[in-house]
Amino acid sequence: MADKQKTIKEKITVSGVGLHTGKHVNLTFVPAPANHWFKFQRIDLPGQPIIDADVDYVVNTERGTTLGKDNVLVHTTEHVLAALVGMDLDNCLIQIDGAEIPIMDGSSKPFIEALQKVGVVEQDEEREYFELQENLTYECAERKIEMLAVPQETYRITVMVDYNSEVLGTQHASMYHTGEFIPEISMCRTFVFLHELEILLQHNLIKGGDLNNAIVLVDRELPKEKIDYLKKVFHKEDVEVKGKGVLNNTKLHFYNEPARHKLLDIVGDLALVGQHMKIHILAARPGHYGNVQFAKKIKEVIKKQKKEQYVPKIGLNTPALIDVREIQNILPHRHPFLLVDRIVELNPEYVVGIRNVTINDYWFPGHFPDEPVMPGVLIIEALAQTGGILALKSVPDPENYQTYFLKIDSAKFKQKVVPGDVLVMRMDLAEPIRRGICHMIGRAFVGNKLVCEADMTAQIVKVRNIEQKKSVMV
Repeated sequence: MADKQKTIKEKITVSGVGLHTGKHVNLTFVPAPANHWFKFQRIDLPGQPIIDADVDYVVNTERGTTLGKDNVLVHTTEHVLAALVGMDLDNCLIQIDGAEIPIMDGSSKPFIEALQKVGVVEQDEEREYFELQENLTYECAERKIEMLAVPQETYRITVMVDYNSEVLGTQHASMYHTGEFIPEISMCRTFVFLHELEILLQHNLIKGGDLNNAIVLVDRELPKEKIDYLKKVFHKEDVEVKGKGVLNNTKLHFYNEPARHKLLDIVGDLALVGQHMKIHILAARPGHYGNVQFAKKIKEVIKKQKKEQYVPKIGLNTPALIDVREIQNILPHRHPFLLVDRIVELNPEYVVGIRNVTINDYWFPGHFPDEPVMPGVLIIEALAQTGGILALKSVPDPENYQTYFLKIDSAKFKQKVVPGDVLVMRMDLAEPIRRGICHMIGRAFVGNKLVCEADMTAQIVKVRNIEQKKSVMV
């Protein structure tokens, strides 16, 4: 049984400060309709602009993933997006009254807890998963990042981090399926080495940082003056570290909490692909930059697969489901205007027809005779006739009906069709047929290449004079 899309039952707000800006911000999760995915809305700006959670809108990956569109920015999006994926949601609007998502405790857990309070509701639309067909790799030698995606039946992630540090060492973390995110990953906090923290403080970049929203790793002994400085910066009197380890001896949720947080970041950054995935991600030394670059590669594969999913798999020996004689029993067209030779696939959702284009076709002597090209209007007509068969097969007595095309929209011609080509035409229902109105999406291919596409609307009309239709068909 197919999974249904999900959103939250009602809106809920959480509040906190931005890690880098230090400004207080309110974030509200709002239910969203099917096929919405995740979007951010800056309600503090004129027009309340919306930015899709889409990898194409990433403008910065330093210390977090920032989305931007038309000079509108949303900073540090990864933890909240990871929470939405971890909750197994498909659609949500995230409204914020500032430029930065609140850091909370440096994990996804506070967002998860808020979402759990309002609960989840299934929607009518089915969820579409991206399923990887072959291995996909990404490598950045400069940053020592290696990422690999392999086909998998679940959303699985395996992470290895190695920072050449005695404190952190080499760590591994894994999530075998999304159901493990909440209990095993969501509470894992962001982390930073003390020497990195000092640089950030010098550049005034973590105005909202304190010891409650990050794990601070100390890889060298701290002199007293350094500890006094940290007490002043974080407004705390109890800053301490015993030797090398974690500042203030913060108790880790897991021995490998830093690696698990890197996994959390991957979940959030790869949400920018725009849909749920069945895929196994293996990542070595990942970071926001690498995550985003890999998300872009995955999105390109998704685009390619979506284009190819409509390419009919027709071989030389594919038999006719409906041959030309049967076609003439359904359609009134005759030579020289019958443009469908056979139907090879037909079901209630779509139809696939074939037209063998030869030099003997009547239009070639007059249409660019020195370089014969099939007229685009006839490709549209061939699609229309193929769609007519799909429409007429939806009624129990097609011999008593006729189809008339009412509208053709967004017709595009991608490539020439020439003698010797086999024109493969596919017409898909865009929506259920209602009151005799049939809205279809037409695509014509030569080999694996799309040569023409158009949105087409037809009307199924009962013929009043049956003998008149029969006389046309004779």
